[in-house]
Amino acid sequence: MKLKTGDKVVVIAGSNKGKEGKITKVLDNKVVVEGVNLRKRHLKPKNNNGTGEIVETEAPIHVSNVGVIDPKSKKASRVGFDVDKNGKKIRIAKKSHEKI
Repeated sequence: MKLKTGDKVVVIAGSNKGKEGKITKVLDNKVVVEGVNLRKRHLKPKNNNGTGEIVETEAPIHVSNVGVIDPKSKKASRVGFDVDKNGKKIRIAKKSHEKI
């Protein structure tokens, strides 16, 4: 997978289209982005706590619905690979060929 934890991404499809955030977790073919795709979860009351609560959590989004933010144009871009002078493989944004 070309996306990593900590990448800044923008949602390019779905109900959260246009929202931006950092990747907090990478799953097989899904990613969890902070502040995006929030779901409400109802928790039951516990023994010492007399009341239950409603907690908002981030649900995973499919990788195809997010794009890495290009460092130059600040828009969504795809990720490619290139080799630098030292022979090390680096990730680049395909729109501007800038290092991510």
